[in-house]
Amino acid sequence: MKNKHPLDAIRRKVRREWRGFDEPLDLNAGVHRAAEFVDEIVRLVGLSDGMEEQRLRAIWGELAGEYVAKGSEPVSLKKGVLTIRVTQPTMKFHLEQMRGSLLAKIQQAAANGKITSLRFTAG
Repeated sequence: MKNKHPLDAIRRKVRREWRGFDEPLDLNAGVHRAAEFVDEIVRLVGLSDGMEEQRLRAIWGELAGEYVAKGSEPVSLKKGVLTIRVTQPTMKFHLEQMRGSLLAKIQQAAANGKITSLRFTAG
């Protein structure tokens, strides 16, 4: 760093002696925000599927439609398989018929490529 004034060196020396250390070069050096680590921690602990599952439950009515959402709900997401519980066998048949389009909507909403298939269970 080039001195702009002949007294700059003396000023830096006085500040260093008064503070007991030199001026930091960058006050933000080595400082990280927690948000930088949260996604990685969640992934390492294995909670990311649970978070995606909760998000899918929240938007299930928009994805499946009001009628289908009344008779079904996402219940788990494990290893890319989204399990959807249906209230009646006829609803299960209906969802199996629309499996491809429903999976495409879910994958677009999830936008992370984690959901690879759907499984329907009656109950």
